[in-house]
Amino acid sequence: MTPDAKTGPLAGIRVLALEQAVAGPLCTRHLADLGADVIKVERPGSGDFARRYDTTVKGLSSYFVWLNRGKRSLTLDMKHDSAPAILESLVDNVDVLVQNLGPGAIDRLGLAAASLRQRFPSLVICSISGYGRGGPYEHRKAFDLLLQGETGVIATSGTDDAPAKVGISVGDIGAGVYGAMATLGALYERQITGQGRLVETSLFDALAEWMGYPAYFTLYGGEPPARAGVRHATVVPYGSYRCGDGLLVNFAVQNEGQWSRFCRDVCGHPEWESDARFASSELRRINRDDLEAAIEAALAIETRDTVIARLEAADIPFGEYRDIASFLEHPQLSARDRWRDVESPAGPLRAMLPPMDFDGLPSRMGAIPDVGQHTDEILIEIGHDTASIQALRATGAI
Repeated sequence: MTPDAKTGPLAGIRVLALEQAVAGPLCTRHLADLGADVIKVERPGSGDFARRYDTTVKGLSSYFVWLNRGKRSLTLDMKHDSAPAILESLVDNVDVLVQNLGPGAIDRLGLAAASLRQRFPSLVICSISGYGRGGPYEHRKAFDLLLQGETGVIATSGTDDAPAKVGISVGDIGAGVYGAMATLGALYERQITGQGRLVETSLFDALAEWMGYPAYFTLYGGEPPARAGVRHATVVPYGSYRCGDGLLVNFAVQNEGQWSRFCRDVCGHPEWESDARFASSELRRINRDDLEAAIEAALAIETRDTVIARLEAADIPFGEYRDIASFLEHPQLSARDRWRDVESPAGPLRAMLPPMDFDGLPSRMGAIPDVGQHTDEILIEIGHDTASIQALRATGAI
């Protein structure tokens, strides 16, 4: 077990991760950040295919580095004759099983949830899939882009002329976070009942939840919200606006008090307050072309620094438009000491603290494992000796 595995709210909880890509690994990384001992099963030699997405982090994959700190890596050829007994022993020694393998794969391994629940009644099983259990799409292979298309996310993003995929894997991220939440709920229930539970989530259901506002808008309004690019589909003004020096500023006007101050103090056009076209939030949305053209003209004669100063003085929410390099140097990150170093096969790497702070409890940020780095120690923990491990390695099982 890793030296820091006994710290955190989940200290003492052991998780078996039959995972790949993004959703499963994010789920278990959160559990590892909370103190769980996560055993990640990988293919001998190549490991999780996310290790090969890119080589930008000192030869390592940026995805893998992000998603897999604090875990232990065990290699196992799950098609090998020795694999079923090893998997059985692993399951018998853990509290939680998390899996996001392809459709039907977990059943073919002899680890169907119904069977596991009978043999290991205290086991919490978290299953993450593409489309969820049941329905005509249950057995479809699923990746984030495909699910963004299926759930209308792409249809709400970009502009009228160019729909756009969200730039990060929002379906995977949502399913990973909901998987971790569901696992925590099942572990809490087990403290009371002594019984585990199967919990399930999917990329489809995570994105369906996040599509709540456009779904209601379309269901009851008769038409979908407009694709507004870097502006809001239904609130105006709200978004990114260019100033006279060519720089962008983001701001949001969401109530009548802010609207009044925006007209008067930021744009210098108090007459907009009495303009019938802009008399309510709904009318400002309907007449957004006229309003946004007027705003752009007013800001075109001012520098971004001047506009920001006026927004701040008027108490209107605003923010800067930053590229990724600028975000990495964000003063909020440095002032709050949000950076740490974590160990990896390529040496120390910078990493941001997890987004969950526990008062008085330091964040647990374990090392990023090499492929199979902990195979021997894990097998010894479940009863193997040196000779049997050597035999497994000789036959290609591990």
